[in-house]
Amino acid sequence: MTDRGEEGGRPDNTEGSDLTVLVEKPRAESAVESLREEGVYDDARSVAEHDEEAVAVPVTDEPAGTEVLAVIETDLPRRTRGLRDLLRERGWTDEELDRAPASWAVVGRVVLVDIGDMSRPEEVGEALLALHDEADTVLARGGVSGRTREPDVEVIAGEGDTETVHTEHGIRYALDLAAVMFAPGNKAERARMGETVREGERVFDMFAGIGYFTLPMARAGAEVTAAEVNPTAFRYLAENAVLNGVEDHVSAFRADCRDVAVEGVDRVVMGYYDAWEYLDTALAALRPGGVVHLHEATPEAELWDRPVSRLREAADRHGRGVEVLDRRVVKSHSPGVEHVVVDARVD
Repeated sequence: MTDRGEEGGRPDNTEGSDLTVLVEKPRAESAVESLREEGVYDDARSVAEHDEEAVAVPVTDEPAGTEVLAVIETDLPRRTRGLRDLLRERGWTDEELDRAPASWAVVGRVVLVDIGDMSRPEEVGEALLALHDEADTVLARGGVSGRTREPDVEVIAGEGDTETVHTEHGIRYALDLAAVMFAPGNKAERARMGETVREGERVFDMFAGIGYFTLPMARAGAEVTAAEVNPTAFRYLAENAVLNGVEDHVSAFRADCRDVAVEGVDRVVMGYYDAWEYLDTALAALRPGGVVHLHEATPEAELWDRPVSRLREAADRHGRGVEVLDRRVVKSHSPGVEHVVVDARVD
């Protein structure tokens, strides 16, 4: 995934002979992610089509761990212009430009952007496609509704194919962005969960979705029981376990987490804004001394009292004690409200 604001500009005609790698078109996004992790991706130049089979990706040095077709030297245009420049060329006024999106996210081959009630959304979409050669569809996103967390999106530019494969920290997530939720801003938290678990740990992921946390934990060697009530998300969860070769570490259930018989686990992940309503189920599944990760959308005025007190009250009902290990803001949820996580050990 690439989060870009104005620095992710469109190339101009300034060119120079620089090191470049060729990768297969279907692997373009995953290759860029891998090259970023190696520290050799060149942000100053643009990805460009090489031929019908391959794209040219700029690098600062030969990659050591990323699979490529070839390493060559070629002229690639440098990035100097951003979204505002492209929209200004289309005749946008300063007032309109002030309302243009300042950031967006590339998920696989799809650009996700919040446009609100902005005029001329199609022009925003076309400009974003001009900025991102690896993308072919732009989606305007609204909220996420209901217990099954279904997204509200609209195609505003491009081919309109909302199904894609997104690569992040070496993990591949197949998904349909018009049917299931994906939060680009949770990237660091997904990676952190893969680094937190130990091999052989037993984990209960109560709101697994397409495998946001299940996949990195299973890849680290944890044995994950994953519950997901949305049938579409569940289908991708099962597919993604196979796609990443961790199906032997994942027991997936298309069910309400409260209906899955789980007990004695080392860790419970509660990646849902209203997860506190399910704390009784979580604590019943958690062994003494196990760890719970409680997510919540919390008003700034109630940090950190509300999520911690909810956790302590649930533990009291079960005659158990709570030791808060960590608490983090993951990202902004909405004005004045933060997406937070509380990590706690429960006796």
